[in-house]
Amino acid sequence: MARNKISVPEAKAALDKFKMEAANEVGVNLKDGYNGDLTSKQAGSVGGQMVKKMIETAEKNMK
Repeated sequence: MARNKISVPEAKAALDKFKMEAANEVGVNLKDGYNGDLTSKQAGSVGGQMVKKMIETAEKNMK
């Protein structure tokens, strides 16, 4: 059962697009829907890339 709840449901499409972009940058092929066949390393690299990009954006906005 998924525990992650999106605070702003209207943002789901943007978050999915962001996840796909991050996956492409690290060479992980995601498909729409369930991606349970990914290794932990692949899933972690996608999440790590997303965090890296969010931090870069936050730092730019602080200037």
